[in-house]
Amino acid sequence: MSAFEKVLASRAKDRPTGLAYIIAIFDDFIELHGDRRFAEDTAIAGGIARLNDMPVTVIAMDKGNTTKEKIYRNFGSPNPEGYRKALRLMKQAEKFRRPVICFVDTSGAFCGIGAEERGQGLAIAENLMEMMTLKVPVISIFIGEGGSGGALALAVADEVWMLENAMYSVISPEGCASILWKDPKKVKEAAESLKLTAQDLKKLGVIEEIIAEPKKGFESVYKLLESKLTDALSRSLKIPAEELICKRYERFRKFGVFKEI
Repeated sequence: MSAFEKVLASRAKDRPTGLAYIIAIFDDFIELHGDRRFAEDTAIAGGIARLNDMPVTVIAMDKGNTTKEKIYRNFGSPNPEGYRKALRLMKQAEKFRRPVICFVDTSGAFCGIGAEERGQGLAIAENLMEMMTLKVPVISIFIGEGGSGGALALAVADEVWMLENAMYSVISPEGCASILWKDPKKVKEAAESLKLTAQDLKKLGVIEEIIAEPKKGFESVYKLLESKLTDALSRSLKIPAEELICKRYERFRKFGVFKEI
């Protein structure tokens, strides 16, 4: 598949949403609501659950499936309240020593006037800063689209995994084509240039794992993620908090560093 074909696959209507992963992988999920400042944001769902009897905090962006659900979920584009809710749940997880698991699927943070008035940029920046120093293990998994800072706000993690046909980019191919070439027909070239596929990002060291996708159904993906998450978090919980933070810092410091030959 070409890069743009993978972009289209990441946006496919039949892809499971964030809540579908929570329901399939975790037990005893209890959803928690609100940012304690302004409102509840339904583009991000989060709460506490069990992963094979391990207490965890799980946070997922959700686009919805039907037209009614998509409108209710704001098409998976969070407002500042969604990011503040997510951060509240992460800090709660830190207090009770629960690992954090994030499922990312968004074209980007909501860019409405109200979102900007209520501090969209600040909410994302606070997540980036606070996640870097969380004293519990954090794993983020890209299950569909990963657009710009809206996705990065839930991806400052110890490990980042991507599904085989997911994408992660600073801008959409359409936006890139419009800015660089002033021509929307250049969208395929833009997709290739952005290096937004899981395969490209694995080579660049931006992600740690690529999760294979079946041709039909995602049951095998759910089972694989359940197993891999259990193993990864069991190992991470044994690492002292300060060492965990140092490793996370070094992970991001490596980005963009190349050796000349």
